[in-house]
Amino acid sequence: MIPAYAKPFTYTIPWRSSSVHFGGHRGTQRGLGFEYRGNVPLVDYPDARRMDLRQSLRDPFEQVQVKLYNQDNTTPIFAVCDLSGSMQFGGPNRKLDIAKAIAASVAYSAHEAGDLFGLIGYHRHVVEELTLPLSHHVHQSFETIELLGDFRHLRVGPEGILEVPQYLSQHRGLVFWISDFHMPLELIAEAFNMMSMHQVIPVVLWDAREYRALPRFGFGNLIDPETGRSRTIFFREAIRAQFEAAFAARREALEDVFERYDSPGHFIEGAFDADAMSHYFEQYMSL
Repeated sequence: MIPAYAKPFTYTIPWRSSSVHFGGHRGTQRGLGFEYRGNVPLVDYPDARRMDLRQSLRDPFEQVQVKLYNQDNTTPIFAVCDLSGSMQFGGPNRKLDIAKAIAASVAYSAHEAGDLFGLIGYHRHVVEELTLPLSHHVHQSFETIELLGDFRHLRVGPEGILEVPQYLSQHRGLVFWISDFHMPLELIAEAFNMMSMHQVIPVVLWDAREYRALPRFGFGNLIDPETGRSRTIFFREAIRAQFEAAFAARREALEDVFERYDSPGHFIEGAFDADAMSHYFEQYMSL
């Protein structure tokens, strides 16, 4: 059964798939597709269904010519979910709950496109019970993704992202990195370097309550969910303005890192919008 929170979207890949399996993306393998590749003699590619009578009559060596096409192939699709402590933020509707909806939507979209889907969850290390190898078994994917709703671990960092590349395919794939990216920029850059053979889509989950819905006046406690450290702050308008400015600067710094690796970020505040994700691909990944 497909969960209600799985909302399919349309994605494209800006390269030719090297897979040998028939699918919905432009590939490098010759076969039954719609992209014309050229003509070859029938003896080199014995498929009479592709016979080109016009080119055969023009051939100076009087060889029967057939049309050659590139086969449309599959592409590996991954949802990489950050399970570190900061993803617990948000009360009844946590960032991790939104990540669950996004991962399910990625799985559903991959299934609709005939692609293979894999799931990788990580915090300090890759979490094996929340990790699935590439497969076409979409319902098994939904069952594992549903477990994200029960995952509640504080005081765990995101360093496991550096273990993720060894779980990815050896063929170039599309990697949806779902995180709030509350981690050092150096760690983000190192992860991008390690996943450089893939097209990474950074899906950035922020919550307005982190920097906008703060107390207007009075004391408040801030707790770092990844270290457990607590800090008491006396809030006033100037402090609120500093928080907003810090997040604006952080977004600019993240965008600079993403741009360096040709991976524009998709920022989400609130619920996941499948149409907005489709628009992202139309804007940045069009062929």
